[in-house]
Amino acid sequence: MNCLILAAGLGSRLRGVSDSKPLTPVGDLPLIEHVIRRAAAGGATRVVVVTGHEAERLEAYLAGLQQRLTLPIGWERVEDWTLPNGYSVLAGASVFNGNYLLTMSDHLFDPEIVAGLLTQRPSGVTLAVDRNLSGPLLDVDDATKVDVAPDGHIERIGKALDSYNAIDTGVFLATPELAAAIRDSIDAGGSGSLSEGVQWLTEARRAQTMDIGTALWIDVDSPEMLALAEDVVVRGTLA
Repeated sequence: MNCLILAAGLGSRLRGVSDSKPLTPVGDLPLIEHVIRRAAAGGATRVVVVTGHEAERLEAYLAGLQQRLTLPIGWERVEDWTLPNGYSVLAGASVFNGNYLLTMSDHLFDPEIVAGLLTQRPSGVTLAVDRNLSGPLLDVDDATKVDVAPDGHIERIGKALDSYNAIDTGVFLATPELAAAIRDSIDAGGSGSLSEGVQWLTEARRAQTMDIGTALWIDVDSPEMLALAEDVVVRGTLA
């Protein structure tokens, strides 16, 4: 299964720690290597990383990592990495035929989340969600919130939701419908964010969820979350 990893942005909240968020060390490995290894352990067989900020450094690292892991790893450089992340999805998804996994370069996750998504019946997009709203690895203020209907479909998604019952883990099973929805959203005047594309599919009842249960994940988006991630990785509580 193809896996698309978004790694083009500036990573402004970690700028005091590292010039490149994907290359920021967590324990003995950069974030991007953790993500790729976890995706592969869950069932990904080919990886494409969307690069932008510090692209040459990241691409050089990926070239070496491909040799060490004997895993097909490629990259697509987005033209303007300051644009919302939906543009990165468009750039990366353009090299795939069919369905693909989608995740972020700063999200660490149990491989079982990826394995679970691969058992789902593809329908537009399927988002792995966390129903534990008070989990110890969760930064609620920065998290993308999800309002999930009783049948598992997404009703609303966004960081500013005032009513929600799940958290977006940043790990998806996507079909070509997702890129089409992002384009349609942009054409309708949207900003081009991934969340807007998912919301577009939501309105067509083509966005569903998978509950991750007790599986663990963490969004490494600040020095505080980086320190927590390092502690978790060292302790081995994130597989």
